[in-house]
Amino acid sequence: MKIGELAKRSGLSTHTIRYYERIGLLPYADRDQSGQRDYDASILSWIEFLDRLKATGMPIREMLRYEALRERGVGTEAERGALLEQHRERVRAHVAELQACLLVLDTKIAGYAGKEQRMKEYDATIPERRRKPAGTRQAGAR
Repeated sequence: MKIGELAKRSGLSTHTIRYYERIGLLPYADRDQSGQRDYDASILSWIEFLDRLKATGMPIREMLRYEALRERGVGTEAERGALLEQHRERVRAHVAELQACLLVLDTKIAGYAGKEQRMKEYDATIPERRRKPAGTRQAGAR
């Protein structure tokens, strides 16, 4: 497939595909008779994996380390596994931090919802004689 189709199917820009190729995250593509890049569809699964690593915050230098180990083949499985396990722990810690942040947001939102309900109840219970007539201003207000 040509670079434009790969970009469309992978969600990466052609610029990013060329960049990943240049730094070694993607293998250099074969070239067709006219010299254009011609990618095998199997590269899509590798790009999807890279996209997941990127989405979870793995730095490019670690992705490159993983790719270098992958390129060396058999015998690097333990190192690759250890690299991914370390990253998984960082992701878990980040998820826990985000969950704590979400709890704070949920609590704050619930507080606003509760305040609105309290105000409705409070307004409903104020005796008419305590309410200010419409159009009156507070002392000192201008």
